[in-house]
Amino acid sequence: MVEASEWVVDPSCGGVVVFTGTARDHSVGRDGVTKLEYEAYESQVVPRLDEIATAIFDRWNTVGKVVLLHRIGEVPLTEAAVVVAVSAPHRADAFEAARFGIDTLKSTVPIWKREDWSEGTSWGREAQHIVSVESVAPVDSGDAATGLLSGKDSPPAE
Repeated sequence: MVEASEWVVDPSCGGVVVFTGTARDHSVGRDGVTKLEYEAYESQVVPRLDEIATAIFDRWNTVGKVVLLHRIGEVPLTEAAVVVAVSAPHRADAFEAARFGIDTLKSTVPIWKREDWSEGTSWGREAQHIVSVESVAPVDSGDAATGLLSGKDSPPAE
């Protein structure tokens, strides 16, 4: 995951934002989570990530590079499950584009989570309804325009 944060650095960009989502030891109503496991509709994941990247570059035309990574399989506690990294000339665009990237990835990419916890094993608490990338509205930060893979190159392989 370090490679992703290094890869998005660009000489034209002064802001780099990296969001890392890690496996934690609890979720709502479930104490003692011991591991997470992710499954994906793999043939649809890369096309959806490409759509998110395109949407980011369209909404924030100053963004330099974007990386979107999500692991599948077992993810032990404290390890990264998802990384979104964005570079832009200024921090506001980098923060907003990264926020849009993670929010959109979570709601549009067909990846599902199973939790093992002290009292059992189950897939996510609520059903995930996959929506189109176009239907995800950017978060409004109040004072700036709101808005994955690279715009010019490919991200590092994990």
